[in-house]
Amino acid sequence: MAQRNPTELIAGAVVLLVAAAFLGYAVVNTGRASVAGITLHARFDRIDGLAVGSDVRLAGVKVGTVTSTRVDPATFQAVVSLTVEPDLKLPRDSSAEVSSEGLIGGKSIAIVPGGDEKVLTDGGTFTITQSAASLEQLLGKFIFGVGELSSNVQQMLDREKSEPAKAPPK
Repeated sequence: MAQRNPTELIAGAVVLLVAAAFLGYAVVNTGRASVAGITLHARFDRIDGLAVGSDVRLAGVKVGTVTSTRVDPATFQAVVSLTVEPDLKLPRDSSAEVSSEGLIGGKSIAIVPGGDEKVLTDGGTFTITQSAASLEQLLGKFIFGVGELSSNVQQMLDREKSEPAKAPPK
């Protein structure tokens, strides 16, 4: 077996240490850290793709994190708990919407502030919510709408053929 140069061993060890440091940094700073603040709740009919750790955004700026999701067995609605920054004073009539971060991106909660003088407190619930839009349902409505339009045009053309042409008024 060939003798190893001590410089090669030291360089290899340094590379492994740097790789371990990057891995440790990535694990610690994945953006999944909980935000210290107030906990709020929201009920949705559907939250397709929303997961624990998803962002909560206000005006496009991350202000919190989704901390839990569950289904209410009485209403069959999704109940989402989220934590937002403590200095954020959200009006009581603010709304929470499940929004998409892009065509194939993840989901987040978008908060739209209201105008009420009273604010949501720790443990409060958003009373105005908007569920996630399903891409499959939207495409289905579009395809069905195009099919119906085509059918209506065909019916009009068939009527035109079967009815004699009317003379223009004089």
